[in-house]
Amino acid sequence: MKTIIIKRQVHRGEPRLTLSFEYDFNLISVIKKVDDSRWSSTMKCWHVPDNPEMVSNLFSLLKGKAFLDHSSLQPEKVSKPVPEVTIPAPQSELSAEDKVKIDEFRKWMINRRYSDSTIDTYTVMVGHLLRFIKPKESKEIGSDDMVRFVNEYIIPRGLSYTFQNQVISAGKLFFNHFNKLDLEVETFKRPRREHRLPNVLSKEEIKAILQAPSNLKHKAMLSLIYACGLRRSELLNLKPGDIERQRGVLVIRQAKGKKDRITPISDKIIKLLEEYCISCRPVNWLFEGQVKGSRYSEKSLESVLKQSLFKAGIKKPVTLHWLRHSYATHLLESGTDIRYIQKLLGHSSTRTTEIYTHVSTRSLQSIKSPYEDLF
Repeated sequence: MKTIIIKRQVHRGEPRLTLSFEYDFNLISVIKKVDDSRWSSTMKCWHVPDNPEMVSNLFSLLKGKAFLDHSSLQPEKVSKPVPEVTIPAPQSELSAEDKVKIDEFRKWMINRRYSDSTIDTYTVMVGHLLRFIKPKESKEIGSDDMVRFVNEYIIPRGLSYTFQNQVISAGKLFFNHFNKLDLEVETFKRPRREHRLPNVLSKEEIKAILQAPSNLKHKAMLSLIYACGLRRSELLNLKPGDIERQRGVLVIRQAKGKKDRITPISDKIIKLLEEYCISCRPVNWLFEGQVKGSRYSEKSLESVLKQSLFKAGIKKPVTLHWLRHSYATHLLESGTDIRYIQKLLGHSSTRTTEIYTHVSTRSLQSIKSPYEDLF
């Protein structure tokens, strides 16, 4: 069995994994099936994208065909391990009765069609709270226990406003509506809301990011997020039939809040997507992973953005959601009515959309500083 040596290499400004091995027609045939695999005449080897899933994909594809030497990818040992940033759980174990109740709570939320992320978050939060109040049972909990949980558990650990707010929401749903307890959660004040401005990129920075990918699929994904102001999950849940070319719209189904919406899609993006579909021929999802018919993963999409930022020379901590923020802000700066932007983004209220008025520079640039009149 032949050995393939895997190493990390930056090739033409792009992070890649090189695959070095003696010539073997069968191995080359397998490697050619990997998305964006290329032969380098300068390095004299095949190379593939360096993303979180690639090594495991290579192991699956080449199992029984070659031995993969990936020792050079292993992190160097350090004398002091870096602690992981996690949310510590109280030490008390849940009783069998509490576990049954949490399981019933999960099933109830599934039946009520709560989103998967909400179900996972709320069951974890209730578990944290029930562990904390031990030796009390869940039927004995009161509002003072919720206050104590914040003061003695959340605040000392420096946990976020979001965590605190989610605990209150989960507790309210579990105890008032599901567990039928007279818990006056309404009297338990939520933390003061954080008001943070959305991160926005300039049009020049957006252009550099979208031009960076050499892979057609990667270019199409990032371009569509910005061109239509999509959330990450909305992009990955798209199907080929959601592009209505004749009407010039993109149909976004069951987005946040389980709402459908449509958004206009330009001829340039339609042309780019047509080129991509002809090249990659997606089956079930508009953007599919290494295995035909499987949905593209969130981690791989984040890796695509990371590689594009590297190639574009942008050192800001950009996330995929920055593209959506930039879309909304650029629309506002071009004079689009905020009510239309609200509908395009899928916001329930213009109050959510109004945050972009705080970062738009259209009106700010017309303001003259009094400093100018001093000299």
